[in-house]
This record gives sequence, structure tokens and C-alpha cells, in this order.
Amino acid sequence: MDLLEYLQTRQKQDADLFLHRMVLIDHTVTLAGYTSLIDLPQTMMLLQQQYQNAIAADQPLIALGNGMGECLNDADEPAVVSAMSEGNLIILHELSGYCMKITPVHRTLSRSIEAPSTENVVRGSISAFNEDLDTNIGIVKTHVMSDKLRMHSYWFGKVQRRRAMLLFMEGQTNPAFLDAVTRRVESRLDRDIPNLLALSKALGFPKWTLVTRYNTTELPENVASALGAGKVVLFLDRFPFAMILPSLMMDMFVEENDRNYPLFFLIAFRLLRIVGVLVNMLMPGLYVALVSVNPDVLRIELALSIARSRVDVPYPAIIETLLLLVTLELILEASIRLPKTIGPTITMVGGIILGQAVVQAKLVSNILIIILAATTIASFTVIGFHNAISIRISKYLLLILSAVYGVLGLFVGIVVVCAYLASVSTFGIPYLYHWKARDQSDG
Repeated sequence: MDLLEYLQTRQKQDADLFLHRMVLIDHTVTLAGYTSLIDLPQTMMLLQQQYQNAIAADQPLIALGNGMGECLNDADEPAVVSAMSEGNLIILHELSGYCMKITPVHRTLSRSIEAPSTENVVRGSISAFNEDLDTNIGIVKTHVMSDKLRMHSYWFGKVQRRRAMLLFMEGQTNPAFLDAVTRRVESRLDRDIPNLLALSKALGFPKWTLVTRYNTTELPENVASALGAGKVVLFLDRFPFAMILPSLMMDMFVEENDRNYPLFFLIAFRLLRIVGVLVNMLMPGLYVALVSVNPDVLRIELALSIARSRVDVPYPAIIETLLLLVTLELILEASIRLPKTIGPTITMVGGIILGQAVVQAKLVSNILIIILAATTIASFTVIGFHNAISIRISKYLLLILSAVYGVLGLFVGIVVVCAYLASVSTFGIPYLYHWKARDQSDG
């Protein structure tokens, strides 16, 4: 079966594939590609212009490939299908079997540049990445006008082809770290990357982990800052976020946008985020430890106040706390998944009506409502939604240890969490490492 017959057979199974015959430079050729990716009328106009230029210059059909694409010598069926899947137009000369891959006029399949939807900016650029990889690279280049910016392009996958781009600053990035990242990426190009979990597997990150090895951001200024600091940035086509490697603990508290404020406010914001993390992780466990195991640690007035608020509560403190924590997690998950027009209503119903109802029903105490509301709000003071999730999960370990061993269990839990964080590394860079650019002596 020759290539044209193969494409005709494939067209019967794929309605998106078009085969269009036309005459170019006195030769009858067949155009092949995907309707959803190629603007065929505009592409044919472009080919006609090239046709006129070729006639004026007395050039053969092969001259069309100059500047518009490349010749596919001895191309087999998988290579042609792969080229079409990447959005290219195939020109097939029926008599000679000559085949060319042409860059056509593509359909507009991406939204325009918009404001970020997951990261709020108070002072700074509000441009956000979108799904188109080339657009994202262009945005980065407008923020990083440097001749040291380097990019490596890759194609992942065999079944689901996906383009990726690796960015770094020459002379800024640690050579050993950059070499480890590029070698790992280039050794896993045969893997399909439909989502970030698959990307994590391809990069060799453990499946079961509480800490992400890369930060995601949709703000170009964060990418520019990371590149300037010597980090590596990875873009995936059809994914409106940049992935910054490695992810470090300080990334929870440091936001590039903070540098648009005076130094005093910058330090205050970062201290506030550190306090938020401590409140979120420690307060539920500390409440359970002091109420159920170590009430003698409290002042007598505070102990009596807590005891009075829990007079009619039928459950132990750990059950009471877990009941309300799980309810809050359900409300958060529902408010994230629901449309923006319904999300605030769910938050009001869950936070006010449901909270007041459970107190009146004597299912939880008033003090616990205050503590868990404060911890939930505090969990989102850190930078990055993925970091907030890690903290939300870690507090359950401290909660269980506190319910069993009291304040001692809480301290043991803190030691366990710190030991775990100290064991995490990304391509040899420890999670607790104080990152600094190679040309910075003081970090």
C-alpha cells in the first residue's frame, strides 16, 4: 500500500483528516492534514503565492519546501501521521511519490492573554500564561530580555504527542543540576504526558509524596525571577502554567510581587505567611492535646471556659475536630469545583449557616469553630495552591499524634515532618536548601 492509499484508508476512520487535490506548478498534488488544526483556504492562498513565485523564478515543485517546510525523504506512514498531528500540512506528489511537510496557516485555538485566575496580583504585571506554548514563550521573552536565555524543545510521547520547552539562563544555572534535568527529560521522551502526574513519573519523582518537586505559576514575572535565580522552567503545550524546578520550602513564603513594596512590608508579608503555616499545622493538634490529654497545662480560667463550651458535646475532642475539619475540606473542594456564580453561595451556606447549626446542635464547641476557621484561612497565606494542600494534609498527622500522646505527640509530629522535609530532594537539590544564583554571594 502506497502512502496515498494509506491516507485514504485512514480518512475513512478519521473524519478530521482531509485530502485535497490541487495543481501546483503544473503538477497535481494532494494536500493532507487535519481540518481542526489547519485553515485550509488561507493555506491554499499561501501556496498559490509560493506557486507564483516559483513560476517567476522557474523553480521546480521542490522549491516550495524552501522556507515553508522540509522534504520527507522515504517517509513512512507513522512519520507522516506524526507530522500531521503536529499541525503540519503534507503535500504528496502522486506520480513521483515526492512528499513535503509544510508549515500551514493554523487555526486560532487559544484564548488571548488574560489576567491570572489562580494567583492574584496587587502590584505588578497581570499578564498570565495561556494554553499556547509559543505565546507563553513570547511572554517570557518580553520579561527576560537577555541573550543568556536558552531554550530546548522536546516532543514527548508516541501515542499522544506533546511539545515541551525547557528554559534556563546560561551561566546562572548550576551545571550539574541542569545536566541532571536535561538527561532525565531526554531519556523519557517516549512517554506520553497527559497530565502532571505522568510528568512527575517521567521526571523520576516518587509517586507517593507530600511535597511537589516543582512549583507551578501562571505569572511571567515569577518565571523571570526564577530564571534569574538560576532555576529551570518547563513549559508544556496546552498547559497554561509554567513549572519551576526545583521547588524549595522558601518558595512557600517568597513572592516576586512582594518586591514591589518597601522592604519593611516585604519582611512583614513573609513573616505573616510563616505564622500562617504554623497556625494551620499546630492549632488543631494543640487544641486536641490540651483538651483531651494535657488540660492541666492551661490556666484554670481558660480550661473552665473550654470545658463549659464542650458540656453538651457528645464526642471526644479528636472526633469533634475531625468532623469539622472534614466538613471544611468538603466545603473547600466544592467551592473550588463549582462555577464562580455558585461558589460564594456554597461558602456562605457552609461557613455561616452550617457552622452556626452544628454549634446549636451541640455537635462541636464554639472555640473549635473559631480555631478551625482561623486555621483554614491561615492555610492559604502561603504561596502556591499545591503548597497549601501539603500543609493541610500534614496537620492531620500532628492531630492524630496529639490525640494519642498530647503535647509530646505534637512535638514528635513536628520532628517527623521536619525529618521528612529534610529527606526530600529534587535532582540533588535538598528541599530545605537556601537557593541562590551562582553570581550572588549572599543569596
